Amino acid sequence: MSARGLPVLAPGGEIRLGGQTYQVVALDGSSAQLVDVTGAAVVMLTGRLLADPSFELVTSRRRVPPAVSGLEQLPEEVRAGAQSWEQHLVEVLTGLPPDAVPGTAPRPEYYPKSRSLRQRELAKHAALAAAGHEVALSTLQRLRHRYEREGVWGLVDRRYAFARRGGGGPGGRVDPRVVEAARQAIAEETGHSTGTVARLRRRAEQLLVDDPDPPPMPPERTFYRLVARLSAGKHTFGSARTRRSLAKQPEGPFGTVAAARPGEWTEIDSTPLDVRVVLDDGTVDRVELTGLVDQATRTIAAAVLRPSTKAVDASLLLARALTPEPMRPGWADALRLSRSVLPHQNLTSIDAGLEHAAARPVIVPETIVCDHGKAYMSATFRSACRSLGINLAPAHPDTPTDKPIIERTLGSVSTLFAQYVAGYVGRGVEHRGKDTDATAVWPMAELQALLDEWIVAVWQTARMTGCGTRCPRVRH
Repeated sequence: MSARGLPVLAPGGEIRLGGQTYQVVALDGSSAQLVDVTGAAVVMLTGRLLADPSFELVTSRRRVPPAVSGLEQLPEEVRAGAQSWEQHLVEVLTGLPPDAVPGTAPRPEYYPKSRSLRQRELAKHAALAAAGHEVALSTLQRLRHRYEREGVWGLVDRRYAFARRGGGGPGGRVDPRVVEAARQAIAEETGHSTGTVARLRRRAEQLLVDDPDPPPMPPERTFYRLVARLSAGKHTFGSARTRRSLAKQPEGPFGTVAAARPGEWTEIDSTPLDVRVVLDDGTVDRVELTGLVDQATRTIAAAVLRPSTKAVDASLLLARALTPEPMRPGWADALRLSRSVLPHQNLTSIDAGLEHAAARPVIVPETIVCDHGKAYMSATFRSACRSLGINLAPAHPDTPTDKPIIERTLGSVSTLFAQYVAGYVGRGVEHRGKDTDATAVWPMAELQALLDEWIVAVWQTARMTGCGTRCPRVRH
């Protein structure tokens, strides 16, 4: 504003008059030379211009291009391209290239006092085409607008410009502090009941309250798109159970431990079996399946069923793994160890009891990987492992991927065995049939015998698949 409170006009500034935008090309005494967006020139008295009620000053002068710090970190070809465009656009805007010698007169086609901005753009477009640089006029105009707003950074390839300014990620041009708050809010949703994006937005706003200079929140639709990118694959607004399960996955790739021999690495775990059985007191309920699997051979070394797994049950599992599985009345003769491909002759000479054993190999565990369940962290189970010379390797807390083989094996027991047993209830309420209690006919001891026979007859004769599970050869 001038001393009299009137707007200051300067060449290169923009004004709006009668709803139309003009650029101030030159000021000469009491008159102003204007150019509209079409390139048509208009000359008006300055007093009449300022007195017009529709007059509005958009910019008093051209914005100074921002600093170019950090430009040297860009690849050479990207930096050279931006600087080349700067040479052309400065000539369009001012009439002279930035490296012009002082006192040099503009070329006639770029002279601001006689050529409008539109005419200078057309001249530059024609010059680029004549030099073999095919570029659309709209592209040149878009770059000119960017240069006026952002300086040379507006001419940098957007992929490099966003990456340099921290906007090349999923946040785009949203303030990085808003992006970080949204990430934190999404992470907090893991243990909460499923909500909406509106609730998450309010939480992000709360996280930004303590910021000394809190950034503005983006528009609602922009925030929705941001959250969709940040929460992709996390089920933030889907199943809470799936969300918690996915949160347990490690951030990096899965690690593998190669087992060179049977028993070197084994894994133990417990899970409810999807079968309702008749307990000893006559009540009907589900039981827990506890299993020990060998990593090298995928052999189920032992598996026991109990109403709930105690420390003594886990210790009993070790005892069953270290003793031969005896043949039971009614089992087919083909299930004998002597009828299998296992080296039974040498073993029989060591232990005569193997003559009547079933074809389940006896594997002595060297290391057992377990979770932090009470049964496995108890003094009883630890003492049993110590007395047998077995190393106990607890997995990371709440990380089932540290023992994936036993997790998948116990799941396979449900799909390959439990679903064919009377009293099967499915893996969830939505998969449960009618009157499942009435179909429960097996006592726990008899179901244990069925499981032992299935392990020898089906699991041990199944072929290994590429995902590390077993696919039975027999038809159920």
